[in-house]
Amino acid sequence: MNKFGPPEMVLVENEWYDGPRAGVADVGGIPHRFKSLFDEAEDEYLSTYVIWPIGKSELDQEVEQWQIFVEWNALFESGKASTESHPGHGSLNARWDELEALLRPCRSEVPPTAKTANAELHHCDREARYTASGPAYRLSWSIQ
Repeated sequence: MNKFGPPEMVLVENEWYDGPRAGVADVGGIPHRFKSLFDEAEDEYLSTYVIWPIGKSELDQEVEQWQIFVEWNALFESGKASTESHPGHGSLNARWDELEALLRPCRSEVPPTAKTANAELHHCDREARYTASGPAYRLSWSIQ
């Protein structure tokens, strides 16, 4: 098995289920999409991911949508918003919906040049789980 690199920034978390499942993180200092592989036979996520570089305009869109989420989450955590008001429910935030339509194909289509990697989770010691700079964890990567 390859050695894991240093913990790197996670810029956007798109999906979490018993750990990070999809998002955008630095790999070798370069923003990459990551997507956890799913074992259909075992009906569970694997510790293996596919990763691929993300372009600047796509990254900017991801970060913009993340900012919308972070603002909503701050209201939710303070009791000023409900789960029903989450922008991902559709028709609640026009810009979120626009970004979602633009990003959906980018998130689902894994390019043939994608690499396989394992990740180690490193929690950050901070109060807020989600901030403008990303979620409260970093990932170390071991590219296979």
